[in-house]
Amino acid sequence: MTDLSFDCTGVRADPYAAGPTLVFRLRITAADPARVHALALRCQIRIEPARRGYASDEAEGLTDLFGERSRWGSSLNPLQFAQVSLVVPGFTGMTEVDLPVPCTYDMDVAAARYFHALRDGEVPLRLLFSGTAFAGPGGFSVSPVPWDKEALLRMPVSVWQEMTEQHFPGCGWLRLSRATLDALLAFRSRHALPSWDATAEALLTTARAADPAPPPRPFAAARPVTERTAP
Repeated sequence: MTDLSFDCTGVRADPYAAGPTLVFRLRITAADPARVHALALRCQIRIEPARRGYASDEAEGLTDLFGERSRWGSSLNPLQFAQVSLVVPGFTGMTEVDLPVPCTYDMDVAAARYFHALRDGEVPLRLLFSGTAFAGPGGFSVSPVPWDKEALLRMPVSVWQEMTEQHFPGCGWLRLSRATLDALLAFRSRHALPSWDATAEALLTTARAADPAPPPRPFAAARPVTERTAP
């Protein structure tokens, strides 16, 4: 079995991607001097929110994920961020490759809501690796990448903010059902509103007048990630 180790040396936003994409830089080292002909790699990326602190405004933005701060001792569980695959070209000894990770700004996704709530600092990430290595002199042997291979990275929040600003400058993104979208379109047309911002503001103004004290938000804890999901 080829003994491989993994390090994540950095992450950047891809300015040329068609959609929001982060690019993680991986360093892969083979202890065996024999050539690695190819590596079919799978990577799961998790957010580990308990490994950083939070300002009061950040904590407020995370209430719907983790509940009130007093409950965080039991509710601040890891969040699944992404699962991607990569074919690594052949190398001997050590190589560095880019791992592109498509992202979403869909606020129905727990990871996107988590990133959106943060103002600065770093996001603690854990990268978990598996896959298949093709290595050996002359011909080649096939061996699995052990499931205990992983790497840690503290990603600057500014990298996520840069990526979202590239694709959603000065705005956010919401996913709506077709029926809701049709109703909003009809409301906007009926009131001759010039933009979606104006449409939302008109509805919010009506809601504030009818109920100036909004009810407390229900708490639905984010589902903890306790084991690797199947590839």
